[in-house]
Amino acid sequence: MNCLVIVPTYNEKGNISPIIEQILSIDPIINVLIIDDNSPDGTGQIVDDISAKNPRVNAIHRPGKMGLGTAYVTGFKWALEHKYDLVCEMDADFSHPPKTLAVFLEKIKEYDLVIGSRYLNGVNVVNWPLKRLLLSYFANIYARIVTGVPVRDLTSGFKCYRRPVLEAINLNRIKSNGYAFQIEMHFNAYYKKFKVVEVPIIFEERKVGQSKMSRKIIYEAAWMVWRLQLIRLLGRL
Repeated sequence: MNCLVIVPTYNEKGNISPIIEQILSIDPIINVLIIDDNSPDGTGQIVDDISAKNPRVNAIHRPGKMGLGTAYVTGFKWALEHKYDLVCEMDADFSHPPKTLAVFLEKIKEYDLVIGSRYLNGVNVVNWPLKRLLLSYFANIYARIVTGVPVRDLTSGFKCYRRPVLEAINLNRIKSNGYAFQIEMHFNAYYKKFKVVEVPIIFEERKVGQSKMSRKIIYEAAWMVWRLQLIRLLGRL
């Protein structure tokens, strides 16, 4: 078994070296793919310097900010092309604890998709403003009711897929970004009858850099759930 961890980046120079180091330390089967959207702060060059010295680190450079969803789709296609058995996704800012990757590698032996959940056992979020926490928590309830997918953290961006899950999803039809992208991928995996499980994580707001959250991301997720249900009901999933 081999595993690829995909990490999209934009202005993460303060985080990128230590996050790569911690990811690689988890297990020798893990490689890293950084997808950098032409970060003005030089994140891409830092990754290239690391990659030149370590064959377990790869990079894709894109011309500008093209969205989180398209970054992951690019990474998924690269992973399938390079014959990876397991594909993980996570943020570069340490809000997703790298040590949880070891839990993913154990759980994925029995499941097809393992999701790192902030809301499996209560609320496990540190250093978020109350307004953002409530927005995220109730957005997940809303998405769960509309989609019918029994996942507590449908907007989680920290997870591990078995290769067949990504092969079964038409990645060319995945157009959403941000929260909506995560919901769309979970929706597809669940309704395509793959075995999905959540594991608890402690989500800690970034200490270095700025959050990429925007109103556009929130609005996209709000209407995407209805579109997904319509597509499923029409038998076009």
